[in-house]
Amino acid sequence: MRLGSGAFAASCVAIEVLGVAIFLRGFFPASVRSSSRTGHQAEPPAPEPLAGANSNWTKLPLPLFSKAVIVLIDALRDDFVFGSKGARYMPFTTYLMGKGPSHSFVAEAKPPTVTMPRIKALMTGSLPGFVDVIRNLNSPALLEDNVIRQAKAAGKRMIFYGDETWLKLFPKHFVEYDGTTSFFVSDYTEERETLSPNLLVLCGDHGMSETGSHGAASAEEVRTPLVLISSAFERKPGDIRYPTQVQQTDLAATLAIGLGLPIPKDSIGSLLFPVVERRPMREQLRFLHLNAVQLSRLLQENVPSYEKDPGFEQFMMAERLHGNWVRLHLEEDHSGALFNLGTKVARQYLGALRTLSLALSMHVAQYDVYSMAVGTIIVLEALTLLLLSTPQVLHRRAELEVPLSPAMFSLLFYLMFLILSAIHVVVCTSVESSCYLCSLPWLAAGGVMVLVSALLCVIASALARMVMDSTLPWKSAARPCSGWSEVGLLLLLGTVGHVLSLGASSFVEEEHQTWYFLVNTLCLALSQETCRSYFLKDDSELQHRFHTQPGTVGATCIQQDCVACEAPKAGQAGKGPCPSGALRGHTHWAVLAGPWLVLAFCRLLRSLNHTGVQGAHRPDFGHWLTSSSHKMELSCLAALSLLMIFILVQRECSLMSKVALALGLVGIFCYRAAIGNLLFPWQPANKGISKGILEARFVYVFVLGILFTGTKDLLKSQVIAADFKVTTVGLWELYSGLVLLAALLLRPHNLPVLAFSLLIQTIMTKFIWKPLKHNVAEITVMHYWFGQAFFYFQGNSNNIATIDISAGFVGLDTYMEIPATFLTVFGTYVGPVLWAAHLAHFLSAEASSDSAMDRACFCYVLICSVPVATYIILVTSLRYHLFIWSVFSPKLLYEGMHLLITATLCVLFTATNQASHTRAWMKMNAGK
Repeated sequence: MRLGSGAFAASCVAIEVLGVAIFLRGFFPASVRSSSRTGHQAEPPAPEPLAGANSNWTKLPLPLFSKAVIVLIDALRDDFVFGSKGARYMPFTTYLMGKGPSHSFVAEAKPPTVTMPRIKALMTGSLPGFVDVIRNLNSPALLEDNVIRQAKAAGKRMIFYGDETWLKLFPKHFVEYDGTTSFFVSDYTEERETLSPNLLVLCGDHGMSETGSHGAASAEEVRTPLVLISSAFERKPGDIRYPTQVQQTDLAATLAIGLGLPIPKDSIGSLLFPVVERRPMREQLRFLHLNAVQLSRLLQENVPSYEKDPGFEQFMMAERLHGNWVRLHLEEDHSGALFNLGTKVARQYLGALRTLSLALSMHVAQYDVYSMAVGTIIVLEALTLLLLSTPQVLHRRAELEVPLSPAMFSLLFYLMFLILSAIHVVVCTSVESSCYLCSLPWLAAGGVMVLVSALLCVIASALARMVMDSTLPWKSAARPCSGWSEVGLLLLLGTVGHVLSLGASSFVEEEHQTWYFLVNTLCLALSQETCRSYFLKDDSELQHRFHTQPGTVGATCIQQDCVACEAPKAGQAGKGPCPSGALRGHTHWAVLAGPWLVLAFCRLLRSLNHTGVQGAHRPDFGHWLTSSSHKMELSCLAALSLLMIFILVQRECSLMSKVALALGLVGIFCYRAAIGNLLFPWQPANKGISKGILEARFVYVFVLGILFTGTKDLLKSQVIAADFKVTTVGLWELYSGLVLLAALLLRPHNLPVLAFSLLIQTIMTKFIWKPLKHNVAEITVMHYWFGQAFFYFQGNSNNIATIDISAGFVGLDTYMEIPATFLTVFGTYVGPVLWAAHLAHFLSAEASSDSAMDRACFCYVLICSVPVATYIILVTSLRYHLFIWSVFSPKLLYEGMHLLITATLCVLFTATNQASHTRAWMKMNAGK
């Protein structure tokens, strides 16, 4: 089967996306779950252990508190309450913690430290999955057993005021609620006396870093205060209580016991013992026993070899001792032996609770190795096909021969399918833990096996054909060109070096430094190349490099696929050779200054947003601009950036698109002024702000209009085969619409990043890529490098906390999942998307053949696939690393999303270019 190199690359990257999805499903483990359904009737509580006597303690004990008030403060870090900051800003709370009836704890929150997963942890006592961070934008109803559900089932009356995330997680649970910003209720008073004391809980869902962000696993982000205040915690004079370290999941079990409710079935938390230490010994042991029974049942349902678990053995010992204590207590033995035995039983229970909780937490980190292995195999097979096809692409073949049909009907294919099916059956019938692939229908699982078998057979057929034709990669790599250029060698070594750097956590955290170094080094290499071309070559060699005689177009290129130096496309006017004197005037010096200007711009952009771990806390120009005292300076810079964007983009737009672009950019400034980010010169500083819904939608109209115009031109080019300019103009219109959308979504202080991105693209196009005539592969890799660098220039990192989710709500008055997700993803990956779109337009306008776009797509997919495949292998080998959840896992999500975006762009550009191939083929046949 014959495929264009672009279509082949699009197919491979689509297969890789499927493999990465399967790998991610196996890599991010599911939380431990109880086998009993939440909706079923509640099980009776475990009876009190007994040894040779009768006991009537078979029900839940009476509640310790008549009511509880939970005050949860977003991003409340532990040092905001404890220490000097707490004494300054929360003096009464500090007094209660020091001398009042309270118990203080430092509750550790597990990553990801974002709101919705942390609320789930507090109310269910379980550890939410890492992928729950994706659901944080639109929290679904919480289906797991939780304290709120148990309280409603017990007839408790609950009132809520605060973040509407709670209302989404617990719909129809509150008799009175307000999910807006109205936190103060002036007409709500109560002086009713109660028999039991009340409980006030002060806590935070997560902390925050020094820069105010959260989502990762730094100490500042995971340490939160947990303060319990009640008259039941009266302390004696001299009783000093220091905050102790606990887990955030411990609150659910403590609240359930304190309110006389069943502990949530999926909770892995332990009772905070200081809450009950003043109760009678029998009640203390009863509370500890209920918690231990719940954890042991959860262990039995999720760990097949639970009987060998140390925590379970400790629990069984504690339960036997507890039975002995109950027997002595019922015999009214008031000797010291009863108290000593009770103390021993309590210690035994506490040790069992800690061990059981730790065992269940570790079980959450168990991976679905089978799904991970299958996903890895699919990704590696697709990457192998790309690598094996590289020699054909270097030969500039318009189409690739893919031996699909022979492989599908070979004996090897059916043999591999049977072997893989047998392995699947064995794994799914013997695995002790849950497996995603085993839960799929047999038809879907069989489809995966067919895909793996087919890819393997295609690889085998391709290797056999290469051996027979003596075209192994190492034998043919030097054929397409006369040798590697210095810039080409730098691009190769830099890409390989970046891939190798992903194995170190420090390089992942500071990956922006790698891309800054590579881009700066590239600028220096380009400067050297321009200097050597102009000063170190004689006139005859310059004539040979930059000038071609009529009738020999393309014969003097150093590389076979140089852009702008081959025969023009059909319908494209011949640009003709550049006169040698034309490069000796102002253009001469512009070419020499081009790399240095790009280097200077990149250095300026580095100071705008400090990112990563080491430098994120340092002040940068972006923080200075966003401070309230510099709003006028920010407004002037934003206006200047928008003007520069218009000048750089409008030059190739149609008249209607120019008008739409201008009005859209004005609307962007009006939108930012409406929400209070920017100021008009005549606008008072204290003017009221709004959501800017009308202004943002005004801009969306022009964005859609420009995109529609570009799409219309591309569709027109499918009909008029000879009109090359229509395709180029259509691609530029699409590019302009994306630029306008990016300007709307980026924060005002990041508008210079967009403006400088466009300026660098203009400089590279006019003064580097055209005069130096780089080949398609080199230009593609350069676009990829600059796209990655600008991803970090706008303040992104491999930390989820740096995602600007506000982009997903621009112009929306309510949350809508699909538009918000698209806008957030586009706002995050503005750099890579715009540089990829610019690559498509540049090759359409400058390259000499339709196959240039296909080769660029192939190269782009290849350099995106190598880091993904390598990183999957790395995280598999490092899955028990200390920083697997805080460093490597977020980067894995970023890589997966980047691959998905690459696949989408490649499919779109290949579909556009494929139509050109079809038209050319039809025209050729018609001529015959």
